[in-house]
Amino acid sequence: MKRFLALLTAFMLVIVAVSVIGQKKSLSPKEERREVREKRRAERLAEYEKMVDSLVLSHNFQFNPQTMQQLPAGPMRNILNPEYSVGIWGSVADICLPYIKGYTPPYYVTVLNYTIPSLDNFITEQTQEGWMVSFESSLFSGSTYTFVFEIYNRTGGAMLTIKNPWYSDVQYSGTISQLY
Repeated sequence: MKRFLALLTAFMLVIVAVSVIGQKKSLSPKEERREVREKRRAERLAEYEKMVDSLVLSHNFQFNPQTMQQLPAGPMRNILNPEYSVGIWGSVADICLPYIKGYTPPYYVTVLNYTIPSLDNFITEQTQEGWMVSFESSLFSGSTYTFVFEIYNRTGGAMLTIKNPWYSDVQYSGTISQLY
């Protein structure tokens, strides 16, 4: 009888142990690596967002355009020349961009090539998707040009819209990078 009780107790302990081990899910090496990769990727993405936030808040960044379009419905044009950019250093802007001018068709492309020593109405505002940075300048002419950057901190992408009361708005899409 004692043997029977000992065997029954041992049998019950084995059943309990198997059920506890069965409930505890062990990760396979492949799943474990996946979780580590996902965590590392999430950390890199968060780090990148912080870097973009830091660039914008320091007012020390460069916009690198990839496409341009005259609004509201002009053709999309690729910008392949790596020399075109807008650099912001505190209250100074270095602008070298193609720009579409003209009151009526046919419009023509010219280049805005200016270094502006002071930016009027410089505003940095945080949005739900990133940042809105805007400033105004006369670009040494008789009218005011308004530059509005929409910067997306998750993707590093940005949209720049240049507004002028005499011409149609021109919108650029591109990326934000650190100024060296």
